[in-house]
Amino acid sequence: QVQLVESGGGLVQAGGSLRLSCAASGRTFSPDAMGWFRQAPGKEREFVAAIRWSSGSTYYGDSVKGRFTISRDGAKNTVDLQMNRLKPEDTAVYYCAANSFYGGSYYYPGIYDFWGQGTQVIVSS
Repeated sequence: QVQLVESGGGLVQAGGSLRLSCAASGRTFSPDAMGWFRQAPGKEREFVAAIRWSSGSTYYGDSVKGRFTISRDGAKNTVDLQMNRLKPEDTAVYYCAANSFYGGSYYYPGIYDFWGQGTQVIVSS
């Protein structure tokens, strides 16, 4: 079993930055990819970004392209999300996810096997 623990959420003013981190622990960890999703109250879970573990290829949702950057550290089994130029509409609970094997589009939450508990991000206007 794999456990994912997010950290780094908080309150920030619009235009500011936050860095989220997700640490993986458990059995030997070698995912196909890890991703970040977010969910605002009353809305569906939204794809934010993903990174392929072996190649480092990255994928971003349209709403965060050019503002957010996903990165990974294979030695530490962590994946980070650097969020810049934050907007009030970025307010949500952010979830880290990992999949064991390639299962299709990284934009789809159903392909991920493991999820963290989430970390709250609030962007004030």
